[in-house]
Amino acid sequence: MQKLAGYVAVAAVAAAVTWWAASLRPETLPAAPPALPGEPIELSPEERTSVEVYQNVNRSVVNITTRSTVVDEMGWGWEDRSGAGSGSILDRAGHVLTNFHVIEDARQVRVTLFDGSSYDARLVGVDPNNDLAVLQIEAPREKLFPITWGDSNRMLVGMRVYAIGNPFGLDRTLTTGIVSSLNRTLPTGNRRIIRGVIQTDAAINPGNSGGPLLNRHGHMIGITTAILSRVGQHSGIGMAIPSNTARRVVEELIRHGKIIRGDSGIISVFQTDRGLLISRLDPEGPAARAGLRGPQVQTIRRGGQIYRFLDRSKADLIIAVDGQEVRRVDEMQSIIESKRPGEKVTFRIVREGRVLDVEVVLGEAPDN
Repeated sequence: MQKLAGYVAVAAVAAAVTWWAASLRPETLPAAPPALPGEPIELSPEERTSVEVYQNVNRSVVNITTRSTVVDEMGWGWEDRSGAGSGSILDRAGHVLTNFHVIEDARQVRVTLFDGSSYDARLVGVDPNNDLAVLQIEAPREKLFPITWGDSNRMLVGMRVYAIGNPFGLDRTLTTGIVSSLNRTLPTGNRRIIRGVIQTDAAINPGNSGGPLLNRHGHMIGITTAILSRVGQHSGIGMAIPSNTARRVVEELIRHGKIIRGDSGIISVFQTDRGLLISRLDPEGPAARAGLRGPQVQTIRRGGQIYRFLDRSKADLIIAVDGQEVRRVDEMQSIIESKRPGEKVTFRIVREGRVLDVEVVLGEAPDN
């Protein structure tokens, strides 16, 4: 009986609520927007740009997964390790651009496209000096949507940028921000420096590496490569390799499978507070042919004996290369390696107290 009374009470409350709602005049009820199929959503200009960039580019971005075998932490054996990153489709031939550190030491690399299809990738070539690598997959041409190159030299601080990648494995994620600074330098794992790096506050996290940084037209103006963070996650400072650097590297890797760089023939130098003191030259190299000097052999006689020694005070001190001051080896190498064989480079040196400019015609670096 009590249960029946409860049902009656609930029914009475429901009826009262229905009567109350029906008694309200239509103008007192909030008007619901009509749900018309296909009606365009109203977007702000900024939202429209973001939506268009994503819709136009997301199919050009791939997810890269790797498998590698490394020594375990105890150093007693080997263990399998997986990695992940992002990349951009370059052409209908299946070339894909990513970071070198994404695929470094990998024994297997797979590329997953926007539709979830996955393909084994072969390595075309790498450029550790700029942290870049080119892969290639055999996928149907109709599934490949090449990205459009942009001009990184036209970027200004404050311009809007967009990053698409796979942070933490979340495929084709869009983040936005601005160009925070330009012409940063970024050290690489092989003691080289990448110059002209773009700094951005667009959220970049593990898994974004190798993905594109885009301008408002959806053109790739950078390749996201690093974050500056104490916790290994986004802290508002991300770095991207400029597209103009990447484009030059990509063209050589696809054509030659390696980077053909200039070489000065300077084998080693001593770093000093004033510059780089030449310690060893290739005697047949470009620098020696141009007249640059290393330590000179001096001969002295003492007690009827002849002694020979290297006098470093006679060596040339390099203070600038092509108008740029150099105080570290990597600074000089970055300038030289950005040139091609046959190009001329001007070394400003100090020789026995005199400042001289010596023009060197570069050869080809032997260790590509």
